[in-house]
Amino acid sequence: MKLYDVTRAPNPRRARIFIAEKGLPMPELIQLDLAGLEHRKPEFARLNPWMGTPALVLDDGTVISESVAICRYFEELHPTPALFGAGARERALVEMWNRRLEFGLYTNIAQTFRHTNAHMAHREVPQVAAWGEANRERAQVQMQLINDHLGDGRPFICGDQFSIADITGGISLDFARVPKITAGPELTHLAAWHARLMARPSWGA
Repeated sequence: MKLYDVTRAPNPRRARIFIAEKGLPMPELIQLDLAGLEHRKPEFARLNPWMGTPALVLDDGTVISESVAICRYFEELHPTPALFGAGARERALVEMWNRRLEFGLYTNIAQTFRHTNAHMAHREVPQVAAWGEANRERAQVQMQLINDHLGDGRPFICGDQFSIADITGGISLDFARVPKITAGPELTHLAAWHARLMARPSWGA
């Protein structure tokens, strides 16, 4: 089993943290150079025509791309701890929050990065700085919403249990440092939650 990886990219990191949280051995990691556009070369494009990372290649040659799909694969094989939730209610809540954090927080941060970073100009065509700045503001609105949600004392996004929603939110906040999107000092619940995530052994995966 091989995992095509980019060490600093958030989506591959989401898959690595998930695997580490499961207590599983890490697949063989094949590093791709995004700056060198290695993910767009024919060798990788044959594995994943969408040319995104991560991509998991199973021993039978099956290729699973998209980080959440990779996480679901490992969840089905190793259902405990249940990082997608246990039971209909919990699974629905985890799915709801994972999507909120994916499309509300992570996507806005990624769009800010892609449209304001000079090194991304050759990959984001056209690069629209005004769109990037608009998404910066949207990301900060999402941070406020998450802070308010955490204000009832819950340790994790969906309550007492750590889930993939926490992974998605945590890697998003880590990534926010790159385009310099900051959470205000008044967002104390958000900061405490992020600190709890960073203290987990899996966070270094």
